[in-house]
Amino acid sequence: MAFVAVQPSNTNNDKGGQGEDFGKSSPVGLVLLILFFIAVFFLVKSMNKHLKRVPASFDEPAEDKPEPEKKD
Repeated sequence: MAFVAVQPSNTNNDKGGQGEDFGKSSPVGLVLLILFFIAVFFLVKSMNKHLKRVPASFDEPAEDKPEPEKKD
């Protein structure tokens, strides 16, 4: 028994989503892109402000304990 797979013929002139509006952007896309860049700007600004508050080291500070006096 033989099985033959046949692709249907493309008789309706479908260009696979590449019609006359393919590749054109809308003004809504531009507005969304600008809003995205504004949001990223404020996010970076906020993160820089928070990172300046982070201490240089998280180690416990060495306590200044007076050394015991040596007796001769």
